Amino acid sequence: MGRIVITGANRGVGLGLVQELAPQADELIATCRNPEAAQELMALAQRSTNVSVLPMDVADAESLALAAAAVQGPVDLLVCNAGVNSGYSGLSGPENALTVEAMDGFASLLRTNVAGPFFTVQAFISHLGESAMGRVAIISSQMGSQQHDAGNAYAYRASKAGVNNIMVTLSNELAAKNIAVAAYHPGWVRTDMGGPRAHLSVAESATALAQRFQELSMDRSGCFLNYDGTSMAL
Repeated sequence: MGRIVITGANRGVGLGLVQELAPQADELIATCRNPEAAQELMALAQRSTNVSVLPMDVADAESLALAAAAVQGPVDLLVCNAGVNSGYSGLSGPENALTVEAMDGFASLLRTNVAGPFFTVQAFISHLGESAMGRVAIISSQMGSQQHDAGNAYAYRASKAGVNNIMVTLSNELAAKNIAVAAYHPGWVRTDMGGPRAHLSVAESATALAQRFQELSMDRSGCFLNYDGTSMAL
């Protein structure tokens, strides 16, 4: 799969994707905010000949620019996985209180989950353009679909709906550059965010997503897809 860059690679699905995709890549660059604290990722990189770790914060312009400048040559697959959640409450939940802190938290979540993938693509666009066919995979969530009857997790749902919209817009603009862009629901995964009752293990989700990334072509650009390959409602 050539050169792969994965954001938010220190844990959960991101780390699972590093483990799954490393054997398929010529080079895999795993990014996270604090590599020194990412013990499992650093250990994986140390025992691999084609995996390196870069510090990168997707919500910080200077960090993105420095990381992109450190990469040499084309990027064939950019996986925008970094993301955060603030809680699953309704209007009366603590993360939705009418306070400065709650509003700042809402804004910070949108900065990471919506602006983060957009500016990550912006940072790496020249590298993607050097690939024979660059691919951008944005890890989203079914919680971003407008077709739901839930009344909770306002900030997280809004962020995933927003990044799905950005995905479609990017796919339209980047079609002329032969860069395919799609968003993916990883399934309900047993991670810190998904919880212990979730349906899928990290390995199951990562294996399925890796296959979906292989299938990404210009014909599928602009799609929101489940980890099993079926289409999802935006």
